[in-house]
Amino acid sequence: MKNTSKQQVLRWVIIAISSLIISLILWNTYQFFQKFKEEERVKMENFSQAQLELGKIIDLNGNISDFPLKIIQSNTSTPMISEDSEGNFQSKNIKLQSKNNQEYLKNLSLKFRQENSPIEVIYEGKVLSTMYYGNSDLLNKLKYYPLMLILIFLLFSGVVYFFYRSSKTASQNKLWTGMAKETAHQIGTPLSSLIGWTELLKTEAVNPTYISEMEKDIHRLEIITERFSKIGSIPLLRATDIVSTTKESFDYLESRSSKLITFKMNAPNKAISVSLNPELYNWTIENLVKNGIDAMKGEGHIEVSIHTTDLLVLIDISDSGKGLSKKMFKRIFETGYTSKKRGWGLGLSLSKRIIDEYHKGKIKVLESEIDKGTTLRISLKRLQE
Repeated sequence: MKNTSKQQVLRWVIIAISSLIISLILWNTYQFFQKFKEEERVKMENFSQAQLELGKIIDLNGNISDFPLKIIQSNTSTPMISEDSEGNFQSKNIKLQSKNNQEYLKNLSLKFRQENSPIEVIYEGKVLSTMYYGNSDLLNKLKYYPLMLILIFLLFSGVVYFFYRSSKTASQNKLWTGMAKETAHQIGTPLSSLIGWTELLKTEAVNPTYISEMEKDIHRLEIITERFSKIGSIPLLRATDIVSTTKESFDYLESRSSKLITFKMNAPNKAISVSLNPELYNWTIENLVKNGIDAMKGEGHIEVSIHTTDLLVLIDISDSGKGLSKKMFKRIFETGYTSKKRGWGLGLSLSKRIIDEYHKGKIKVLESEIDKGTTLRISLKRLQE
């Protein structure tokens, strides 16, 4: 527990430090953006002043000075529009249209006014022209830099989270596989002893019915041992009659369940072949039926129905239990989820893995109604005859 607590604290410290670093980067980027924008403003003010000085020099001397002209020519990135006192527009660093350039520049100047405050060129108290300017390409790119940074951070976080989840899942799977195989090994020793005692009882004057029932339970323990030993391994699938296999598991559960529970099975009278691992499939049926019995609190009705389509075999397991809300339809298959006070929440999760991963089928809640019951459906591909 102490190690788990330390890991959680370390995880939150790393998250806090990462968030702080990202916040500082975003804040510095914002400050840089604002500073760069102010510098563009100063550059445009110098540009307007150079235009004014250029006009003065031409008026006084009839010659053009190189300095203000160089300032004007140095602007090769910032898009700008100049509107004179008569409402005529001129532009620089803007790709013009072939028609209605004046109308286009007028509309564009309104857009530039929203981006940046226009600059007026004033001489002797008179506004000679008004300059509108937009953001340069570099400034526009910088504007999206924080978003790109956040996206990169989210992608990086996703990769780290996926790696963490994968490592955790792999560790859990390895642990469960080891526990399952050890359980199978532990069951094997007393099971061998029980088989020996059964053979010994056959030589005594014991009611054969008792011995027959004991042998059924011993056979069931052998099946359970085989199931646990197969966890973590790729199961062998073979063509199997799903009707007889389901009925075998159904009959066993009915004979060992409370008399307060009524069982009913609806199935075709002919064999239906499915690529199946009978041991694991029967485990799934047992899990689903026992889950229904738990939902009914040991009293009610269980019904198993088998029907087919052209491509699929559909096995429906219905109970008259307490039912589920729609938001629980998927959650009940999550590892660790259980509505019981005692239990690890592995039955339905294991069933889903057996059907989805091993048999390439589907298992889902077909329908459910509160206080009326639930129907779970298994869908498997049928073998064509």
